[in-house]
Amino acid sequence: MMGHQTDSQDKLFYSFNLEAYVPKQHLLRGINQFLDLSDLRQHLSQLYSHTGRPSVDPELMIRMLIIGYSFGIRSERRLCEEVHLNLAYRWFCRLGIEDPVPDHSTFSKNRHGRFRDGEVFRKLFEAVLQRCMAEGLVRGEGFATDASIIKADAQRQRGVSGDEPPDWGSSGGGTRPVREYLEALETADAPDNPPKAISLTDPSSSWTAAHGPGIFAYCTNYLIDLDAGIIVDVEASAVNKAAEVNATKTMLDQVEEKFDIKPTRLVGDTNYGSAAMLGWLVDEKRIAPHVPVWDKSERNDGTLSRSDFLWDEAANEYRCPEGKPLKSNWRPFKIPRIQITKAGQILYHSSKQHCEACSIKPQCCPNTPVRKIPRSIHEPARDVARAIGKTDEYKQSRRERKKVEMLFAHLKRILKLDKLRLRGFSGAQDEFLLAATAQNLRRMAMWLGPISPDMQEIPA
Repeated sequence: MMGHQTDSQDKLFYSFNLEAYVPKQHLLRGINQFLDLSDLRQHLSQLYSHTGRPSVDPELMIRMLIIGYSFGIRSERRLCEEVHLNLAYRWFCRLGIEDPVPDHSTFSKNRHGRFRDGEVFRKLFEAVLQRCMAEGLVRGEGFATDASIIKADAQRQRGVSGDEPPDWGSSGGGTRPVREYLEALETADAPDNPPKAISLTDPSSSWTAAHGPGIFAYCTNYLIDLDAGIIVDVEASAVNKAAEVNATKTMLDQVEEKFDIKPTRLVGDTNYGSAAMLGWLVDEKRIAPHVPVWDKSERNDGTLSRSDFLWDEAANEYRCPEGKPLKSNWRPFKIPRIQITKAGQILYHSSKQHCEACSIKPQCCPNTPVRKIPRSIHEPARDVARAIGKTDEYKQSRRERKKVEMLFAHLKRILKLDKLRLRGFSGAQDEFLLAATAQNLRRMAMWLGPISPDMQEIPA
């Protein structure tokens, strides 16, 4: 017989327990198990007044932000609505069934004020990373690094040419991203090459057409431990190779300084295989570079490449296939000269007399009187990387490097961080730190929490 719901009188009293309505397999239970915010209040105490009305609990706002970044809820308005309606979210935020949810404007006020001044998101990321280390998820033997482009909150129509000085007065020169950009210009050296375009909305963002039509964007740089794929540091940077390499150096130094961890090997793509970077890794940090060497010495026009010449370390010279030397100095000087170019190279060249009588000159230097070979001052480090590239350990490192690429895919497709909501370098850094914190918390919850592989997630 078909049942029928009766219109009974509402109960006058209810017995309700949020704990009973959150599934045991829920992702937030695992995250809550490994999230410790006990030091947050003490860290922020100096940024709050001792008088006046009590503010919104900062721990509540942090928990709500973790929910947003863990489940891909990009809008703070929608985040407040979801926390208001979702019982699991209320349980994680430690709100009762009748407790009010903070207004969305509270996040903006604190994000650009106390949280940024107190570096709360950096402290939160490091606290979660320390918990990952305590749980044995970070070995510190091998790190991988990579960068991914994230679109900035800036329309291309609001861009101007980098060759002309922007008119900040007519573009909201008093906005926070513009002020941050102008302050950075005052303290930094003038760039050698001006950018192709500058956004009037977010001038710190970079113009790039690397993946199709040009956009304004930032790069998020990850440094991960290869054991469990835990993110050990994250940095925002401009979209260019030099900035990404500098970000990797910063991350390695920060991890070594704060956690006393230095890997024995670093895995990266060709972007990190420049001579200067390999020299820094091998000579200064004593880290094995499992990185392809950035080498443009091979010729495709049928003439001899640099690899066809033999290097004599003792004599400090190259030998051509005919056995003739290529030297950096052909005559002695009373004061020894170090002929290093701005590119960090020493130029070795042959003798004009030898080349004129050489039978293979058309295959060596058909258009120049002598053959010249540039040699990097970091060539020994490049040789170390080339030797590592022939080992089985290098092949294994190339397979493990996919873990950092998977994290970027998870960041954009699952956490939906394919476009920033905050502007300026500080805004990009805040978002990248929160997203990396959420990814580490999810990884701990999945690996160590009391949840099954088919754990329940609330759709965003």
